[in-house]
Amino acid sequence: MRRWLLFWWATQLAGFGEAPLPPARSEASTTNRAPITITRQADATVAFAPQAPAMPALVEAALRAHAGTNSAAAWHAWLSPKDVVGFKVTSAPGPVAGTRPALVRALLESLIASGHPARQIVIWDRRKADLADSGFTRLAEELGVRCIGLDTAGWDATKAYESPVPGKLVYGDLEFGQTEPPTGTGGRLGRKSHVSRLLTQEITRIITVAPLLNHNHLGVHGHIANLGLGTVDNTLRFEDSSDRLAEALPEICALDEIYPKFAICFTDALVCQYRGEERSQLHYAVALNELWVSTDPVALDVLALRELASARERSPVDGEKPFKTELYRNCELLELGVADEKRFDVRRNP
Repeated sequence: MRRWLLFWWATQLAGFGEAPLPPARSEASTTNRAPITITRQADATVAFAPQAPAMPALVEAALRAHAGTNSAAAWHAWLSPKDVVGFKVTSAPGPVAGTRPALVRALLESLIASGHPARQIVIWDRRKADLADSGFTRLAEELGVRCIGLDTAGWDATKAYESPVPGKLVYGDLEFGQTEPPTGTGGRLGRKSHVSRLLTQEITRIITVAPLLNHNHLGVHGHIANLGLGTVDNTLRFEDSSDRLAEALPEICALDEIYPKFAICFTDALVCQYRGEERSQLHYAVALNELWVSTDPVALDVLALRELASARERSPVDGEKPFKTELYRNCELLELGVADEKRFDVRRNP
């Protein structure tokens, strides 16, 4: 059904112009608008490095501005005391270009101060080694929370995203070594991407903390990438194609084991790196000293695309192609959020 809807959407765009969009399942589903709060603190970074003393004030101001109440009440509105809360970070680019541990520390300390048990908080990403290299393992130990890589958590054999696109299975995928390859393929193939057991058996609410960092196929290493590529195995079959990602990621994010658990997302906009992807290239970066908050992951990613494009325009490179946006239009079709900037309600604080 979902793939038919994506096909219908493509035909509408090709033949009849932009089609009307369905209402989003985000915070503003009744109004079909996406509220976003942007909080800026001038001293949040120095020479692109996050300043730990400034992080708690930035987080508190952002939570108050977005929820219209104190931080404890904000957390209680999004989470239950019984929830196992998973903070999905982007650790592969490292602590400079990826999600910054200093910001995550302030978020975790705020949540724990609200009364949420530290033992019911998990920092997670795809690879345990990336989490350790970026400093998240040490951070978790200091705060008494858990830090888990999906490569050690295992995959749920009963919960998977299936598509006709085959992928060569690699070590760590659930079906690696379990199936024989068709003749001439050169390796075992799989058409299923299994959801992590961390999502199906433990985490009840998901919080994404995504950097403002470009991605060559997705435009931005954002919340949709976090929810899609960061929750299932056998993703290599999509990752080398913008078109495959534009179809698969919305469908993965819409799985019952993923999207209904989504609580709130934070864009780490302390620094905007507009070229370089997973490599730290600060000559292609600008300090914004901002934290963006919304329950709409699609809107935050589209806003990030605009910020990245604006930075590129100020420092142009010959032959550079504009960002593709099909992924985010498909996300809106599947009611994951709002992709039309005309329906963003952006509030700046201060």
